[in-house]
Amino acid sequence: MPLTAFDEMDLGPAASQTQSQSQSGQAQSQGSSVRAPYRDYKRWLDAAPGDMLARRRQEADLLFRRLGITFAVYGEGGDTERLIPFDVVPRIIAAKEWKRLRRGLKQRVKALNAFLDDIYHKREILRAGTIPEDLILKNAAYVNHMRDVTIARQTYTHIAGIDLVRTAENEFYVLEDNCRTPSGVSYMLENREAMMRLFPDLFAQVRVAPVGHYPDALLQTLRDSAPPNCDAEPTVALLTPGVYNSAYFEHVFLAEQMGIELVEGGDLVVKDDIVYMRTVGGLKRVDVLYRRLDDDFLDPKVFRKDSMIGVPGIFAAYKAGNITLSNAVGTGVADDKSIYPYVPDMVRFYLGEEPILANVPTYVLRRPDDLKYTLEHLGELVVKEVHGSGGYGMLVGPKSTAAEIETFRAKIIAKPEAYIAQPTLALSTCPTFVESGIAPRHVDLRPFVLSGETMRVVPGGLTRVALREGSLVVNSSQGGGTKDTWVLEEDESDDIAAGEDD
Repeated sequence: MPLTAFDEMDLGPAASQTQSQSQSGQAQSQGSSVRAPYRDYKRWLDAAPGDMLARRRQEADLLFRRLGITFAVYGEGGDTERLIPFDVVPRIIAAKEWKRLRRGLKQRVKALNAFLDDIYHKREILRAGTIPEDLILKNAAYVNHMRDVTIARQTYTHIAGIDLVRTAENEFYVLEDNCRTPSGVSYMLENREAMMRLFPDLFAQVRVAPVGHYPDALLQTLRDSAPPNCDAEPTVALLTPGVYNSAYFEHVFLAEQMGIELVEGGDLVVKDDIVYMRTVGGLKRVDVLYRRLDDDFLDPKVFRKDSMIGVPGIFAAYKAGNITLSNAVGTGVADDKSIYPYVPDMVRFYLGEEPILANVPTYVLRRPDDLKYTLEHLGELVVKEVHGSGGYGMLVGPKSTAAEIETFRAKIIAKPEAYIAQPTLALSTCPTFVESGIAPRHVDLRPFVLSGETMRVVPGGLTRVALREGSLVVNSSQGGGTKDTWVLEEDESDDIAAGEDD
């Protein structure tokens, strides 16, 4: 597909033209055709004072700075703590569209959890030949120590972040599955809080499904996943690597919002395969640990022996069924980019259903035909490392120089199994308030799916926006920002806000 864009708000010609802030920075209404979900917002915007968005953006910057909403950037020298850019123009999704997305997200995460349980137990999908065996068993993210380990509810990814992109055909595609330690939910919540402070009159006019109940839903999901031998009121804690982790703000934020203890490895001790945290009143048993720590660093007795941030003996307690680790050890194999092309097959295999949400067409470069096609069309494709993240280790062919393409070609030829390739989709854009005014910028969406006794999907998620003109990379480490995501409520139903099945 060509590298083009369509505007989800579709304000007409004015939306794609840069305008000075002195002209209000707002899209003109003359000759525009506004999509239905944005109509109330557009009417409000037309009636607002000319410099309103610019003033609100300054207020938002001050608010986020005061709250310390930052992220860390490694390996760049200078100030590694940065304020994440926030756009004051929301992304709006219709209620009917969200219902379909929610069904598709739940279906996909159910299949991913079934897959994880299977590959660590019966391996039926491997015996059936649906997925190549070596792709799983030789995968760097596959944890042999998890073979035949029984975990509560057979749920591996309690918190999943599924990255979606929208195309010119007005369809959402899954771009990536995040099953280990998906981040960004704190920005979703703080973005909504900021918008409600900055634009209270707007929320009085537009019925937006709330997201503020996410911490309660997360805490309930974690409690649902507690081991069967714990107290009726399980003790939940959040394990952080510490202040130097890029998502430390989120760790602190979620622990405070859930009313649970934020702990580091040194705060925990294992005795007789029971995990305790040190408190002023003595040792207290921990039943569920929401860990934001990678597998390799979790337990120096089992994984990396040089880990100074893990908990010696915690894996033995886990195997004994005395603690739930959320997400489970070994979930990384499910969000490996080499596994991603097979998720639709998982849906069919485990659920007997056709996938509601489609993958982006993907070339698996370990396959000779896919490799040949990719090498012949590098200038047209996006190539990604299967273990890459954060927008690093990738080639965006149409945006790259001939020299960059040839350098990447050599990397692919040397190790083709380390890469996948995808077409440069006709990604959607959202109106975004930039220095020159309102202009279209590419976006993606990360909804968060919680799996406990029931599955919950808080309406919306984190919209990330590529603030650089023409850029397709939305990651904050690569110059991206965030938007508030609005799911409109239907007048006749409140089930959108509740996140229940249709």
